[in-house]
Amino acid sequence: MSKKKSALGESGIYDARVLGAPRVAVLGLQHMFAMFGSTILVPVLTGLDVSATLFFAGVGTLLFHFLTKRNVPAFLGSSFAFLAGYHAIAGNPDEGTLQKELLPYACFGVACAGLLYLLLALLIKLFGSRRVMKFFPPVVTGPIIIAIGLTLSQTAIDSCSSDWLIAFVAIVLIIICNIWGKGMLRIVPIIVGVIGSYLLAAFLQRADFSKVAEAAWVGFPIHWNETVFWAFEDGNVSMLLTSVITIMPIALATIMEHVGDISAISSTVGKNYIKDPGLHRTLLGDGLATIAASLFGAPANTTYGENTGVLSLTKVFDPMVIRLAAVFAILFSFCPKFAAVIGCMPTATVGGVSLVLYGMISAVGVRNVVESRCDFSRSRNVIIAALILVLSIGIRYSEAGAIAFTVGSVTISLSGLAVGALVGIILNAVLPGKDYVFSEEEPRDTGVNFAVMGKEKD
Repeated sequence: MSKKKSALGESGIYDARVLGAPRVAVLGLQHMFAMFGSTILVPVLTGLDVSATLFFAGVGTLLFHFLTKRNVPAFLGSSFAFLAGYHAIAGNPDEGTLQKELLPYACFGVACAGLLYLLLALLIKLFGSRRVMKFFPPVVTGPIIIAIGLTLSQTAIDSCSSDWLIAFVAIVLIIICNIWGKGMLRIVPIIVGVIGSYLLAAFLQRADFSKVAEAAWVGFPIHWNETVFWAFEDGNVSMLLTSVITIMPIALATIMEHVGDISAISSTVGKNYIKDPGLHRTLLGDGLATIAASLFGAPANTTYGENTGVLSLTKVFDPMVIRLAAVFAILFSFCPKFAAVIGCMPTATVGGVSLVLYGMISAVGVRNVVESRCDFSRSRNVIIAALILVLSIGIRYSEAGAIAFTVGSVTISLSGLAVGALVGIILNAVLPGKDYVFSEEEPRDTGVNFAVMGKEKD
């Protein structure tokens, strides 16, 4: 009997301890590459540092595992949900509006959003999941998620317009891999789309690699002037408050993403992680990982659906393999030349990937509403969803792009998403007829997963 077969238990699940170090190392690399395309795409879309992103994806994952008793096989990569928040505060690199010096302020807003995870974790610990989660039903989070994708849609089109051929190749490759791909190709369609369109751009001499030659092979991934601590030294109180008020409400959607991902992992592995180690522990891990990453200039972290797909594919559920992937991500973060290669990615390549990504974010919101069987024959639900969508999108595309008001000497701007989320939560709390019940006994996959290609349901 081969070593591989002897490692296969009666339940069809492989034991990583029996597979041996070489196979386990390959499994760790596979998990790293599964999250790779989506994780590095966030800094490309926002202007944040690629090396810092990889470093804190690894560190955040290890922190998450420590806080969840090393039992939950989850990888924490970059969250797409906060893209609109970064763009609202610091501008968009693909539109040429990025003000890089404002990114630390946006990161401060994301770090404060991470505090909501900690607050919710405390409330769940004190009062239980059911009482707390009733304030975040799909009729609120679903429309917020839809609005996140729609408010970003113009950016994707503008980026594609720089070179539609390169963008088209990226889109086609992603679709082919995700629909007809087998094995690993189906898990990493974003990497295939990026590499394929990137190579075409290089062949057509439409990519500039001058910065790659200048970059060092080894370097430290954290830079002081990109951290929140630098923003505190800069001392723009108005921008700090605006970032907090603009970005914090987005956490309401990402918290539901977290619940959906933990439910999906529970379903895949066959263990109820919402009960043990508990939703309060997984939220604490995700929240602290997001806070740590944001303070040092990296994107918010979130549990990744791609890695849940790898779990389903390999039947190796040992969290140790995920921790090994985290170590690999940390090692990659110390190579500035690699980060430079990512930074030279053509705008059209980013646009093609974004076209799929932003549309799928909105589609995920629709899926969340459908799978939760949200009853839109009821007027309260229609009103809540309608106001969230119109306020979020209408304010975003208004002439001002935000609602601004002054408190003393401080000017505060509220993005459309912030206004829509706050109105939705308040209306859901005060209007009669709530019908959403959160269950920790049989947690279901809510469908909330902002990763580009999450777990497929057959």
